[in-house]
Amino acid sequence: MSEMKEKWDKFLCSERIKKSSRKKGKDPRNEFESDTGRITFSPAIRRMHDKTQVFPLTTDDNIHSRLTHSLEVSEIGYSLGLRLCSKKNFLRIIGKSRYQALRSIPVILRNACLVHDIGNPPFGHFGERVIATYFKDLFNDKSWEDKISKEEREDFTNFDGNSQGFRVLTKLQTLNEKAGLNLTFGTLGAFLKYPNFEIPDDTKISTSKRGVFQSEIPYFKMIVENCGLEKEGVYFRHPLAFLMEAADTICYRIMDVEDGFNKDWYSYSEIKEYIKDVPSLARLLKSLDKIKGEGAEITKMVRLRIGIIANLVEAALNEFLKNLDEISNGNYHSELLKDNLLSQSLKKICDDHIFPKREIYQLEVTGHSAISGLLDHYIDFVFKKDKHYVRRAKGMISGGLIRSMKIDTSIENFEEFSTYNKLQIIVDFISGMTDQFALDQYQRISGQKI
Repeated sequence: MSEMKEKWDKFLCSERIKKSSRKKGKDPRNEFESDTGRITFSPAIRRMHDKTQVFPLTTDDNIHSRLTHSLEVSEIGYSLGLRLCSKKNFLRIIGKSRYQALRSIPVILRNACLVHDIGNPPFGHFGERVIATYFKDLFNDKSWEDKISKEEREDFTNFDGNSQGFRVLTKLQTLNEKAGLNLTFGTLGAFLKYPNFEIPDDTKISTSKRGVFQSEIPYFKMIVENCGLEKEGVYFRHPLAFLMEAADTICYRIMDVEDGFNKDWYSYSEIKEYIKDVPSLARLLKSLDKIKGEGAEITKMVRLRIGIIANLVEAALNEFLKNLDEISNGNYHSELLKDNLLSQSLKKICDDHIFPKREIYQLEVTGHSAISGLLDHYIDFVFKKDKHYVRRAKGMISGGLIRSMKIDTSIENFEEFSTYNKLQIIVDFISGMTDQFALDQYQRISGQKI
């Protein structure tokens, strides 16, 4: 029991990369609650309001953006944390009072959920694929091998919003010193879905993507050490990362379905056909059948969404508690809702009726043109020998990103940055753009509009 308490003391570590200068005597918030403020007021969070969740460049206010999705995920994560802290046996195992647990676990989950997509590029997950594919093609030119190491090239060819998000949190959201937002190790640990800086390995969920770039390995190792996320030389997930992932899954499963419903792509009755055989929904569906009259379809959809969220929250929490020992010891390698019938049924709706839509494909191809075009122009300009081109590229890139690189590398002149650092700045700039800004910048830089 004492061993588990020691583990959870480390999982809930409130220390930071660098010592905080905030006046604690005048601030009733604890360190995790302070994290919430740092996150909420960050520019990277604001930019998520015009980043794709599923539907690129939509002007429909009823459809989710990356920001509204993240807000909802944070609410589900917070709820999962509250429910977890109400379990007396869990509190006994981790050696915390209910008060101690409530001031840490739900808050850490809310923070990690709020920033879980903070590194995603414009145009959704397809934007990640565009960047990775672009660099695979670029590095086919063997001349790059003398300029940038194999491991550094793999950061780009395995580009992922999770690793970019870790970079945003620890490097890019900075004023005039290192450590980015300087969040607690507990919050950063829960954010790291993929504690891996090697080649992706699908045999374990924690290594299935590259979640850390080479440049952030030192910060990653600080988190690992302070949160106790290493066992026999192998890194493993922070336990709360599993609940953060579950909150994300719950939200995008049901909210994507609701978005498609709001776009009139299918009816409530068509949704019901996919989930009618889920035993845990039988009573809810029977009660919804009684709703009649004007607005009945919308009412049914809203109540169905509420019921499904409650159902999946309970399922995720039960799976977490059932496997608590394995999760805490780094021996659990699956998503909490991977085998859940309801989650799989919702995924089937999306696979059949949303993702294959021509409207989405067309806009994603627009995103491909914008992101690839921007990469073409900025890489061409930055790596030209003519200093006039380099000066213009530098002038168009965010000054804050260049300042962050200067702080990180202690190199003052842009021209002296390594090839790796220059490519990072370009990707930092483009991946941080909103959908509309990326499209606008591409049209301007390619001469399509003034």
